[in-house]
Amino acid sequence: MNDDQILNLLHDGDRDAYKQLFLKYYSPLCEYASHYISDEDSEELVQDLMLFIWETRKMLIIGTSLKSYLFISTKHRCLNAIKKQLYHERIHNHIYEKIKDQFEDPDYYFVNDLTSNIKKAIQELPENYRETFALSRFGELTNNQIANKLGVSVKTVEYRISQSLKILRVKLKDYLPLLSFLFGFPS
Repeated sequence: MNDDQILNLLHDGDRDAYKQLFLKYYSPLCEYASHYISDEDSEELVQDLMLFIWETRKMLIIGTSLKSYLFISTKHRCLNAIKKQLYHERIHNHIYEKIKDQFEDPDYYFVNDLTSNIKKAIQELPENYRETFALSRFGELTNNQIANKLGVSVKTVEYRISQSLKILRVKLKDYLPLLSFLFGFPS
């Protein structure tokens, strides 16, 4: 069966013609595509092209020979795949550049450990210190607001926060660089 016959029968939905097309061109197209992209990707690309031909067979208009159409289509699909791959690599590199310093910081890998130790250290504070500290750091209240809420003086609030920070600084000394960033601990 020649290419013109295959094409005419394809338009009519002839599965044998499609099988002939596949058997005749699949391997050469994969070989051709592998000059541009990997073997695995080239097989997938050619399979997609063959599926496209079957799905669009009734509307498919080929101005050149079937052979030329298939090889040109394969080349264009390969170039698009390369362009897409380059785009993904650029995005990946951009994201990596933005966050690479974070991964180079050894403290980054201790965040879960830090979180657990902070919770434990805060829980071990005396109750009135813990409550005052939590309202200050987590409740985001001012010292005046805390004093009003707890019914104590502003000086008492300042003292409790100061004492809480001293206690936490001792208990969490290994994490001071991160704590100064998170809670305003003096280093």
